[in-house]
Amino acid sequence: MKMKTWLVLVVLIAGFAVPLIAAAGEQGRLPLLLDLGADKCVPCKMMAPILEQMEQDYAGKMVVRFVDVWKDPAAAKPYGVRLIPTQIFFGTDGQELFRHQGFYGKEEILAKWQELGYEFDK
Repeated sequence: MKMKTWLVLVVLIAGFAVPLIAAAGEQGRLPLLLDLGADKCVPCKMMAPILEQMEQDYAGKMVVRFVDVWKDPAAAKPYGVRLIPTQIFFGTDGQELFRHQGFYGKEEILAKWQELGYEFDK
């Protein structure tokens, strides 16, 4: 019940943040990789093809989302983002499991998921 109350507050703060978390925690019970960055940030641009490929390769197994915090600065506020890119790993229950700041390669992302107890095969 507290989680749903928190989610409602997030809706009021950053309208679209709730559907991202809900997609991981409620709709199909898939883990979520949320990348908060900007399309003009150099490390963010380096990560873009990795995230796009992961979104395709692991469709139906993991949700991968990108939020441009320069175009919508309020989007970063509920997550306490101080540096971009920031990747936040959410479990199937919608709880944050881990966060990383800066460039994160595909192999490191998959290794972190494995360390958190999630295995992804193509």
